[in-house]
Amino acid sequence: MRVEDAYAEVVRITRREARNFAWGIAVLPRRKRLAVAALYAFARRVDDIADDPELEAEERRRGLESFRAAVEALPEAPTDDPVLVALADATLCYPVPRSALLDLVAGGLMDVERTRYASWEELREYCRCVAGAVGLACTAVYGPSDPPMASPRAEALGLALQQINIMRDVAEDWRLGRVYLPQDELELFGVSEGDIASGSVGLEWVALMEHQAQRAEGLMREGLGLLPLLDRRSALCVRVFAGIYRGLLVQMRGRDYDVFSRRPQLSAAGKLRAVAAL
Repeated sequence: MRVEDAYAEVVRITRREARNFAWGIAVLPRRKRLAVAALYAFARRVDDIADDPELEAEERRRGLESFRAAVEALPEAPTDDPVLVALADATLCYPVPRSALLDLVAGGLMDVERTRYASWEELREYCRCVAGAVGLACTAVYGPSDPPMASPRAEALGLALQQINIMRDVAEDWRLGRVYLPQDELELFGVSEGDIASGSVGLEWVALMEHQAQRAEGLMREGLGLLPLLDRRSALCVRVFAGIYRGLLVQMRGRDYDVFSRRPQLSAAGKLRAVAAL
């Protein structure tokens, strides 16, 4: 498969599956935009395998292990899979850490193997794998002025966005049999899994979700320290991601964290306002 065709496919995947992400990378120069689209498409494929309801756990595990082997073989692309072809080329062009890609696969395997997290410490490790790793990989493409200083900030921003994802997707995750909210925090705030199943939005739920929101805001403040280390267009890309997710958080808070009756979502105008307000 030609590299150009592979990149065209990962761009299509990004536009189809991740409108918020597509908004952010649209401001990047073409070469960086293609590389980040390849990283997103890889992360999306890992997530799709981990979540595939038509596959048994062992089949999902084997699929993810095959992706682990493909990452270990980079920069070779052992198949004509456009995602792997584009990813291989991106890793030739930019110093994307192999460890970040392997962490993404490890996060997918965690989704196969478990559906609950006892504490924030456990959940943080999951978020580090599935989202902090994306932040590190993308930042390698952005080209920060001080990579060692940029890495923990990029990881923190990824954690913040994943925390907001978890809050937004509580109902969807419940239907998949998963509860990402830490079990000890559910108990602390007096929220049961029955409350999640029934979509109960009482004072206890609001307090629990406000606790999650404050964690996300703290991580985002840390993560936004990445901006001064990036060139103008890369910094704008990160601001778009962060602004949209911050806007989702504001929307959830304004609805008293009722994420059950309708999924939090911003209109195009709402996204522009959220980015401008960051």
